[in-house]
Amino acid sequence: MTARLAILASGRGSNLQAILDAIAAGTLDASVVGVFSDKPEAPALQRVPEALRWSRTPKSCGGRAAFDAVLGDAVAACAPDWIVCVGYMRILGEAFVQRFAGRLLNIHPSLLPKHKGLHTHQRALEAGDAEHGASVHFVTAELDGGAVIAQARVPVQPGDDADTLAARVLAVEHPLLLQVLRLAAAGRLAERNGQAVLDGQAVFTPLPLESTAT
Repeated sequence: MTARLAILASGRGSNLQAILDAIAAGTLDASVVGVFSDKPEAPALQRVPEALRWSRTPKSCGGRAAFDAVLGDAVAACAPDWIVCVGYMRILGEAFVQRFAGRLLNIHPSLLPKHKGLHTHQRALEAGDAEHGASVHFVTAELDGGAVIAQARVPVQPGDDADTLAARVLAVEHPLLLQVLRLAAAGRLAERNGQAVLDGQAVFTPLPLESTAT
């Protein structure tokens, strides 16, 4: 059965476009049933037909808790199998996370648990890291704190700045996210007691990016 994906995005939506391209190419058995944003001007919204777009601001909803409730109702209305955060810049409240527990995924541009939050590329450089990368993880109410499913690693090269490192990470973000979404769409991925589970077995070490991932 084709997996139904609800996408949460705040920015340009390059990962969303990678998902749409994979669906169109027949390499991801899924459909995007809604794109949701806390920023009405987010370019990500323009990547899907108007009927699939939803946007509100927390201020327009009367605050964070009310926004999460309205967002949750809108997401639930499209009956998604998975909710995927791609550059969604708000921390989801505990009520929202519990409502969709085990079905919430996020891609984060660092090798978690390193560099949670923002400005990850600059922080990796300042820390003198030899490697940087991206992680796909289950979402909890803790910032970037859920069980990590898979990671892709890139070297930090002499002369890198935040922009060049970000570009190198973005190049592996897309195939990493698609790799995890294929597992999710095939019914092979789950979360159990705060642990990522693949084919019924706990994932103790994040899955690496497959060299064949596209």
